[in-house]
Amino acid sequence: MSYNCHSHLGGREGFGAVVPEPEGELFHADWEREVLAMALAIGASGAWNLDMGRSARETLPDYLTLSYYQIWLQGLERLVVERGLVRADELAAGKMLHPPVAVKRVLHPGEVAGVLARGSPTERTVTTRARFKAGERVRTRAAAVNHHTRLPDYARGKIGRIERVNGAHVFADTHAQGLGEQPEWLYTIVFSGQELWGDESSSDLTVSIDAWEPYLEPLR
Repeated sequence: MSYNCHSHLGGREGFGAVVPEPEGELFHADWEREVLAMALAIGASGAWNLDMGRSARETLPDYLTLSYYQIWLQGLERLVVERGLVRADELAAGKMLHPPVAVKRVLHPGEVAGVLARGSPTERTVTTRARFKAGERVRTRAAAVNHHTRLPDYARGKIGRIERVNGAHVFADTHAQGLGEQPEWLYTIVFSGQELWGDESSSDLTVSIDAWEPYLEPLR
């Protein structure tokens, strides 16, 4: 069974022009504010991690027909049911029907600003040395994988140059699967537009992508 993910729309055609919205227009309806609040509160409970959340949203079957906050809402609904925090009959009824489930942490209103300011750093200390260095040319992994990944489809099997070594960070691929952080070295890779799109008119364009070491192989 293939892993059908919608996280790489930036490299696909056929979705029409990008229409910018007014600067500072964060919400279109009050329910969107409530979805953001729920995402912060439930996410802080520790029931899942950042990459599990991304995977849940990006694999929604009707992703392409949903608005931004509809995607967040349906992702939350999937996660709370999968983790046993809410049952399907409670979602259908729109109210609690069973005793609440204990969580690791409760995010109180007075803590929100501090939590958002601190963020969730992903850099970790590892004992291995980085395999590549700045200036090297590398090729990205060409094969598709049957799990969550942050390597865009349009950058698979492409040749680029390492611009920067960013330290070791939580590896999203394993983190999303519940296999632990398994930190890996992270690199900023610069590709030419022609390499990515095969279009000579894009030869002056460059695209930078942050990619973990398992995504890369040296040029022979």
